[in-house]
Formats: sequence, structure tokens, C-alpha cells
Amino acid sequence: MTGVSTQGLTAEQIIRLTFLKHYEHLTYDDLSFHLQETPIYQSFCRIGIGGKIPSRSAVASAVKSVPWEVWEGLSLHLNLYAAARGVEKGREVRVDCTVVESDIHKPSDSSLLYDCVRVITRILKVIGFRGLHDRTRAAKRRMLEIMNSRGWKKRRGRYQVLMRLAREVVGYAEAALDEIDRESVTAEHLRELVRLSHMVLEQTERRVIHGETVPALEKIVSIFEPHTDIIVKDRRDTYYGHKICLTAGRSNMVLDCRVLDGNPADSSLPVEMIERQESIYGRAPLKAAFDGGFASRGNLEEIRKLGVSDVCFSKKRGLKVEDMCRSEWVYRKLWRFRAGVESVISWLKRCFGLGRCMWRSRESFKSYVHSSIFTANLVTLATLII
Repeated sequence: MTGVSTQGLTAEQIIRLTFLKHYEHLTYDDLSFHLQETPIYQSFCRIGIGGKIPSRSAVASAVKSVPWEVWEGLSLHLNLYAAARGVEKGREVRVDCTVVESDIHKPSDSSLLYDCVRVITRILKVIGFRGLHDRTRAAKRRMLEIMNSRGWKKRRGRYQVLMRLAREVVGYAEAALDEIDRESVTAEHLRELVRLSHMVLEQTERRVIHGETVPALEKIVSIFEPHTDIIVKDRRDTYYGHKICLTAGRSNMVLDCRVLDGNPADSSLPVEMIERQESIYGRAPLKAAFDGGFASRGNLEEIRKLGVSDVCFSKKRGLKVEDMCRSEWVYRKLWRFRAGVESVISWLKRCFGLGRCMWRSRESFKSYVHSSIFTANLVTLATLII
């Protein structure tokens, strides 16, 4: 992030553009428009009088060009600056998990098969593949029939028709790959779509035709965001995105964030999150508060070994207060302190777009999360200092 970045924008300008995007809830079109029409936006983004205003595509390319590690590093430096100013020293922390959803529609086997048919067909039309029979309308009819079918036998038969249409279109794509440049971007995209389509066909056959229960780790829920995990929360609600684990301080600044793979149990996370605090500040926090899902005697013992004097799990899970804290009063104080992380998460989702990631690919997903947190931390720090 040194020197001049993409499209002639400096690193500082890209950071300021990303801050504006999250802070004002702007799309790339809106951000580009305000840069063209609003002098205060131009001034904030260090675009001088008569300076060249970047286009919408230039803004999008520049913002997406920043790796997530850079945003994580910026947040780290912000937290260390807050510690130097005495705003947030990381002596009391509260840890909780939440889900950031991917920008996908609610998945079903029929909708996934239809997505495969229409997207592959569109690409084949663009490259002018000969011998293509457009099965998009037929696939859409079968999908709608499946969605409105009442009987299992009717639904199963219509699934078989839809799968046959999907296999036909995938066959066209495999034939097209033999005719086009294998090193081209189109060939790479088409090859990936063929791979994902075979996965969708396989899981549909296992679930619908053979009646198997397909494990969540083996499922694909989107051909556009194949990295998306299935997150079942509290055995009730199902989300499609990624689970993140946050550590927040007394100032409400987010001190650390991890974007997790899959849906690991909360109880597997607390020791690592405290160790990460130790690596950031050079020492473990004095007090730590967790949700009840993080509780276990093993976690308590490991956290105490790291130097945390008082530990609070919101649900005791068979643990005694005297094992966790010095007194009942300290436990109740930390118990109330932990509840504040819920408001931090709510604020991140309502005000900085953390509820749903609008950027594509896993790396961009992580960049979106960390840049949103950086924006929120910057606002919090500025408010506290002022």
C-alpha cells in the first residue's frame, strides 16, 4: 500500500473512499456520483480543485484491490494508537460470534440447477458456440413446477427432467472448452462453472433421487459464491455466509476479528482469541467475558494459565463462580459487561453493512469484513478522542 495504486489513486485516497462507502452506505454508483457532484467528498478524498474524478469502475477496482490483510493491519495500528492515547488498553475484553451473510438467494437444488443452465447458456451464446439448444426457458418451467409441486412423486419426476436439461447444457460447455483458448479468462470461468455444476448435480441426485442426507460441509449453496458456508444458529435459524468471531473492548472498539471456516463450535475458540490478544498487546487481558456457548472447564483452565485473572461465561455450564472470578460481584459485573458486545455487533450490522457482504469471492468477503470494522473503529476512536 505504498506509492500509487490502481487507476492513479493513492493508498490514502483508496482508504478514504472505502471509509466513505461503508460510513454512508453507498453503492459504487452513488460513491462515484457524490465524488462528481459534492466538493466536500472531493476534499475528503484528497482530490484537489480541477483534479481528475475517478470513474465508477476505477473506484470499484481501487477499493477491491486492497487485500484483507492490509485492513486487518490498519485496524491493529488503530488499536495500538488507541492504547497509546489511553482510550482502549485491552485490559477488559468481551468475545462473541455472529454471521455475515453472502449476497446470494436462498438456495434450493432446483434453483441451483436453473442457475447452472442459464449462466452456462449465456456464456455459450457470447462465445458463439454452434449447436447450442437454449434450455433456459424449459429449465425455468421445471424449477417453478418443482417449487409448486405438492406430491413427492411429481417433484421427483420433475427434478429428473431438470437434471437431464442441466446435464445437456453442461455437455455443451465441455464441448465448447475443446474449441476455445484454454488459457483465456472465459475458458477458466466456464471450466469452474462446469465443475460447480457437476457438484450441484451430484448433491441433487444424492438428496432427491437416493434420499440421502448430504452433510453441510459437502453442500454447495451458490455457483456465484461457492465459498459460502451453511451456518445453523441455535438449532433454529440457518444462515448462508461465514461465521466471524469478534473481540471488543470497554470502549466498544473491535480489538480483533477472525473470519472462520465452516461452523466451528464456540467452545473451540476462546483460548485462541485470548492468545491473539496476547500477541497484539504483549500481555493477556485482566478480565474476559464470553457467551455461554464458549464455556467449558478446559477453556477456563487454559485462559487462566494465560494470565487472565477473572473469566465470565454468561452461562455457567456447571462451573462455579469462585472458579471463574474473585467474587460474585465481579462475576455479575462482567456478566453485564459481556452483554454490551451484542450492541457492538448490532451497530456494525446496522451502520456499517456487516450484516451482508456485497463483494464477491472469499478474499473480497474478508476484505469487506475487515474494512467495515476498520471504519467502525475509526468512528469510535474519533468520537472518544473528541
